[in-house]
Amino acid sequence: IFAAQTDTWYIFLLLPSFAVYLTAMVGETNRAPFDLPEAEGELVGGFHTEYSSLKFAMFMLAEYVNMTTVSALATTLFLGGWHAPWPISMWAGANTGWWPLLWFIAKVWTFLFVFMWLRATLPRLRYDQFMALGWKLLIPVSLVWIMIVAVLRANHLTGVVPGLIAAAALLAALLLANRLRKRNVRRNAVEPPPPGVGSFPIPPIPGASTPSKEKADA
Repeated sequence: IFAAQTDTWYIFLLLPSFAVYLTAMVGETNRAPFDLPEAEGELVGGFHTEYSSLKFAMFMLAEYVNMTTVSALATTLFLGGWHAPWPISMWAGANTGWWPLLWFIAKVWTFLFVFMWLRATLPRLRYDQFMALGWKLLIPVSLVWIMIVAVLRANHLTGVVPGLIAAAALLAALLLANRLRKRNVRRNAVEPPPPGVGSFPIPPIPGASTPSKEKADA
């Protein structure tokens, strides 16, 4: 993986994959804005009540170990691993001696800084928002991106994929048209009548005059 990123890091070639992984690793480590297990209700009546003292400290320490692990994995997969960044990589000795270890640690620390930056910036999401983000955005984007990468890879190896590209484009167009049609149907749906019109009668507000009373007074 490191050797394949000698010229270009995968963060540039596989940017959607990096964005999905970055969001998923923040959610997997229960960090803000996905720190739902640390919400007030869970702190009072959740699993945190089973731990105290050193056990609770070890539980929290495991979270930071997990953060370091996913950051190291992201560095390996998308940021070139121990390779020096582009301006410095032009130096002949940038990837010799102790320098590769320093580049790797610096990249991992950059991800850890992003973790802390997000905690200090974003509010906590609700459970429904978290589930909608995963099921309605991240998973569809990942599946579509996997198909695109597979088609491009097959085209690069065999060169016989114009038909597959056309079929994929047609399928994507059909899915988009179906989604737009459903959105238009929901938008044009007949709204229910307001309260008091064709529904269960609502008693008048005390002190307010009804239309029949105003006509009788006139």
